[in-house]
Amino acid sequence: MGSPIGSKRNVKIFVLYLMQNVHIPLDYITLGEMVMHTDYVAYLDLAEAFHEMLDDGLLEAIDKNERGEDRYIPTAKGICVAESMRSDLLPSILDESLGTALRYLDFKRRGVKISSHIEKNSEGVGYHLHLKVTEQGVSLMDVTLWVDSQLRAEHMAERFRARPENVYKGITALLSGNVDYLLN
Repeated sequence: MGSPIGSKRNVKIFVLYLMQNVHIPLDYITLGEMVMHTDYVAYLDLAEAFHEMLDDGLLEAIDKNERGEDRYIPTAKGICVAESMRSDLLPSILDESLGTALRYLDFKRRGVKISSHIEKNSEGVGYHLHLKVTEQGVSLMDVTLWVDSQLRAEHMAERFRARPENVYKGITALLSGNVDYLLN
């Protein structure tokens, strides 16, 4: 199964757009993890497109990370391709993906980890949805909710993974009496 955004050409445009807009050099592993978090590009498609982008002069290695791995940025040619062809992709996909990529990089830098899992209630009725946020190994939020259906729990977990910072801020706002946060 290929990438949801379609052709290899679209994968290249997508990756170049993200790399141009995160404004930092990325090693291949970080790039791969960041792109995988967007859910729009399959890993094998990224691997193939990445090597072609290097061969085509769309990306260049500029330095090495602390592990001695090359870090890459788009070349002037790569930026031109991203800017001139980004209209081939839906703006909503690009905006959502850039937000996801920036969040991933920020979480990685700060050592933030999120997790969610669903388990059937031991009484056989409903499900427990477990949501957790840690930063540098310290638990910031650890919540368990009872949910009436697995489908609803899956949707809630998906929303949490998409915007864990909003869930955390919302819970904090409600518990501290700052309901204005929810109205903004």
